[in-house]
Amino acid sequence: MKLKIISIIICVLLTGFASCSKSVKRTATYFGGKIINPKANHVILYSMDKVIDTFFINAENKFIGKLEDVKEGLYYFVHGYENQFVYLEPNDSLMLSLNTWNFDESLVFSGFGADRNNILLDCYLQFEKDERLFYQYNALPPKLFQQKVDSIIRHKIETFEDYALHHPKETASYYELLKTALTYPVYTRIENYPNAHAKKMHLSSFPKTPISFYDFRKDIDLNKDAWMYYPPYSKYVSSFLYNTTYNNGYQPMQNHFSSNFTADLLKTIASQIKSKRFKNAYLKQTLFSHFNKKSTSEINSNEFEVFLALSSNEQDKALVHKLLRDNEQIATHHQMMNFKLHDFTNTSRSLKQLLRKKNSLLFFWSPNKVSRPYVQSRINYLSNRYPQIQFLTIQIDGDTHTQIENFDIKKQFFIKSNSEANSFLTSKMTRSILINRKGIVTNGFASLSSRNIYSQLDQLNQY
Repeated sequence: MKLKIISIIICVLLTGFASCSKSVKRTATYFGGKIINPKANHVILYSMDKVIDTFFINAENKFIGKLEDVKEGLYYFVHGYENQFVYLEPNDSLMLSLNTWNFDESLVFSGFGADRNNILLDCYLQFEKDERLFYQYNALPPKLFQQKVDSIIRHKIETFEDYALHHPKETASYYELLKTALTYPVYTRIENYPNAHAKKMHLSSFPKTPISFYDFRKDIDLNKDAWMYYPPYSKYVSSFLYNTTYNNGYQPMQNHFSSNFTADLLKTIASQIKSKRFKNAYLKQTLFSHFNKKSTSEINSNEFEVFLALSSNEQDKALVHKLLRDNEQIATHHQMMNFKLHDFTNTSRSLKQLLRKKNSLLFFWSPNKVSRPYVQSRINYLSNRYPQIQFLTIQIDGDTHTQIENFDIKKQFFIKSNSEANSFLTSKMTRSILINRKGIVTNGFASLSSRNIYSQLDQLNQY
């Protein structure tokens, strides 16, 4: 694996950022760099879900931050709508360079701590490159698939050993993370194989795998809180949980998961994940992602009851109660309630006036939940695909002075705190409501990210 290594003396590297002196011992950690074509005026550094610091970008597109008492471990930085992980240690002086037009591929690190971060970045990029390769491997029978992945794992271990040989002063914690970054993406593909193979080969049941197929599991720790947000680790844990649940006698599922499967998956999470924080996060993510995939207001209460019994996070449980109440406020096959909303000239409009006997999709969204570029891209795509349907975006909170760029201003609205619509938006969840030309709700809680949205819009078009 080729490393992106730039050897630059730190005093030269920091020119324009901070002064340095050979006689002064570094006691702080520095994190900075240059961003070409910046999408915002700042970079935010996180540790898990905690903001560590915000660094502002100067007129030369550079930023620098001095961090005191840094603890060794994983961090990630966010710029615009992109993010990437870094591994920091005390006294590092880690600099980055990237072009937002090609964020991950252009990213390169330099300075103290660069080598360890460049190889982690290479691991991430290699995962993306391997996608097509594993798509082909998924057609292989289990024994041949296992032979292929065993060869890949041997190569990953050789890469790890070569790095360790040339970097003997790295910490044990970093070595453990590097081995995870190299091997866990392969383990994830192994966990995904039964379902991926059944889908690719159009099978109604899973293939029988050799006894040794999952031997690697004996070395897996499912409860590393500090890696909860790290994709190589979190994706593996997720794939393991799904595969384990499928082994309870389920057949392959594609577009969405049955309520019984979701309930059993929640139980698998609770039994396998011992970390309270990690367990609650997975329970919440699973419940809401499955709800969105179904893209319907027809709720089976079983999975929600299981979630409420297993989660110990009171905020998450309160959110679920709000979601269920919101769903009940809009009845399918009934007339859509009327409410006031405003356009970006701050003119008050009524929903009834806007519908005007048109098949319509109302997309309620919050900038805290979804980005403006996503709204613009997704709604424009669907509008072009379904020109007979009217698509209206309705912002429910946040900055109501900023319009969505490259999107018809006549389709953009927002509601105020006294709007009647707030009665079914207490959870602040992104929500789409489908209404036919007679003003009747055909789906009270659709999801734009679901594959099912296409068939639902096809049906709406028939009215």
